[in-house]
Amino acid sequence: MTLAPFAQPLTRRGFLQASGALVLSFSVASHAQAAAAEKALPGSLERDPFLDAWLRIDADGKITVFTGKAELGQGIKTAIVQLAAEELEVAPAHVHLITADTNLTPNEGYTAGSHSVQDSGVAVRHAAAQARELLIAAAARKLQLAPSQLTAKDGAVMTSDGRALKYGELVADNWLHVKAQPQSNLKDTNAFRVMGKSLPRVDIPAKVTGGVAYVQDLRLPNMVHARIVRPPSAGAQLLDINVSSIEKMPGVLKVVRDGRFLAVIAAGEFQAIQAMRRMSKLARWEEKPTLPAQRDLPSVLKGLRGEAATVIEQTSAASTSQGKTLAAQFFRPYQGHGSIGPSCAVALFAEGLMTVWTHTQGVYPDRAAIAEMLRLPPEKVRCIHVEGSGCYGHNGADDAAADAALLARALPGRPVRVQWMREQEHAWEPYGPAMLTQVRATLDSQGAIADWNFELWSNTHLGRPGPAGALLAAQHLASPFTPAPPQVRIAPEGSGDRNAVPLYSIPNKHVVWHFLQEMPLRVSALRALGAYMNVFSIESFMDELAVAADSDPVEFRLRHLQDERAQAVIKTAAQRFGWSRERLPRNRGRGFAFARYKNLAAYCAVAVEVDVEPGSGRVRLTRAVAAVDSGEVINPDGIRNQIEGGIVQSMSWTLYEAVTFDNTRITSIDWSTYPILRFSAVPDSVEVHVLPQPGQPFLGTGEAAQGPAAAAIANALANATGKRWRELPFTHERVRAGLAE
Repeated sequence: MTLAPFAQPLTRRGFLQASGALVLSFSVASHAQAAAAEKALPGSLERDPFLDAWLRIDADGKITVFTGKAELGQGIKTAIVQLAAEELEVAPAHVHLITADTNLTPNEGYTAGSHSVQDSGVAVRHAAAQARELLIAAAARKLQLAPSQLTAKDGAVMTSDGRALKYGELVADNWLHVKAQPQSNLKDTNAFRVMGKSLPRVDIPAKVTGGVAYVQDLRLPNMVHARIVRPPSAGAQLLDINVSSIEKMPGVLKVVRDGRFLAVIAAGEFQAIQAMRRMSKLARWEEKPTLPAQRDLPSVLKGLRGEAATVIEQTSAASTSQGKTLAAQFFRPYQGHGSIGPSCAVALFAEGLMTVWTHTQGVYPDRAAIAEMLRLPPEKVRCIHVEGSGCYGHNGADDAAADAALLARALPGRPVRVQWMREQEHAWEPYGPAMLTQVRATLDSQGAIADWNFELWSNTHLGRPGPAGALLAAQHLASPFTPAPPQVRIAPEGSGDRNAVPLYSIPNKHVVWHFLQEMPLRVSALRALGAYMNVFSIESFMDELAVAADSDPVEFRLRHLQDERAQAVIKTAAQRFGWSRERLPRNRGRGFAFARYKNLAAYCAVAVEVDVEPGSGRVRLTRAVAAVDSGEVINPDGIRNQIEGGIVQSMSWTLYEAVTFDNTRITSIDWSTYPILRFSAVPDSVEVHVLPQPGQPFLGTGEAAQGPAAAAIANALANATGKRWRELPFTHERVRAGLAE
């Protein structure tokens, strides 16, 4: 597959005119509709309220749906196609989907926080439902029948006697675009033909057949290749380099130097790599030791300059000094995204227009950042999302896009492909922040939690582009852009404080985020943000409290929950797992954990079984059973994919992953120094049981398993050995040392 670059900035209107299609547009028909328009619109319709921002219908009846959300492997393409097909009464194969393109799709910000279905899916569903009703109304006018006498089916409006008007015939009047209504006539769950079924993922075939699945696979006509020479460490200054010999190397088209930004463009990829390696040897840098001692990170975090922000202060009963008080401290190191494919982007600068093909999770914010960096008007920059090989968070994708844009400007008229090297990906991507948590709780005389105090120390988890200072290349220019100072913000969905407030019914809760403004390492969003660490801490401590209360861990959780959907998820996971308090064979343990992601998204409970090898310290997760409540179900298999993948990724973080560094440089720069889960360690079985909630709102699922999986492993490890580990990851060295104590 080859994507030809556009010579002019293509817009939805231009795309429409070029294809001969007709936008599905309607006029507001009544004062009631006008009044309704003032009400809040569902999902992302609030941001872009006109129907033609979300769908169009060609004269031949072909349906195109637009979403500003990006496919990251979470299956959003398939889900949105199902939503549109269901409400428009067509087969999914008849829906063409365009995702995340600043010239064609709505601005939906970032694809993050498990919001794709909640925001974009809801918008598409309501727009499609409204379109269906208005198509029926248009057919009623043509046929001089009441709308109640007509139905939509298979891309046409039908009469009871078999007459039909195809959708293409009904949009030929070229109606004007109209604002969406606050509530559309959505189909009832009992009438679903597409939603609720496990439709095969539309993004999978190319990934398993060698097709163009990722931006790394993209090849454009007349394309050239580039490589970046990164500084050896974050604060290193370029003292000198003589590039005359580089410019004479075979295939080299241009050497680009701007401050600390150093790169080479060549006709062939290997030629670019050879030139990059030679440049790396010629460059002279000045480095200074600026990094803290890694072994002291927990105390380092507590000593950094910070701002204490209260997440919740709840006092609904007198604090008790009776009963038993427990306290514990938990720690998570800096962790990377572990993207299997190093970051890549392609850019073309032609006729004053910059087009960038990128795996950014926010095409509009990335456009703003690149435009600012290049000092171009935003309308002169187009960002097109192409899926990358590995993500779920802010990895190097945005930085690679900035690299490609700078180099495309230096070589106008030819697409420039920038591919990072493995060591660059590991050393320069923004990491998930290190975190420290301390929790203290008191049990009353009945063994219930009476007081809960939770404190966390963490940098910001939000460093994505928007401003140019978020881009690595922009920071390295001779006239550099600086990152915006991080700001603490307590919000319902949270950031570093995400899931820091337990969902459990506890009379007195006190939660504080010690927001660290200094950042020893570059940090940003990693899947689930602070929820992974906070749920790990809370759910590990819940097991400790259950032991202190002489209570079964599952029963202890149920006793502290009033939310019936939470209880149902816990009971289902425990039942399907075969939960029991009976002792397992020596060095084998079971563990349980639960959370509702962000306390407002999907409910997820995970039960696991692990085996521990005392001699080596190796922990093997052999079996996992999860239950999840994601609200209304679009694609059951898609939900299972997300929970299965979340468990496996969380297992990798929990048992293997940690960024390492000395006082100057990152040292975890390859798969041997930054190990991830291997196929040989994947659990023997992972079961996911989906609890459908017909008619209920969609609940974000993509990050729901991260925290519960980590805590379940920790609890199983404690159950198997009688010892508790509170510092991540549970490497075999750490476990072996703990067992020897």
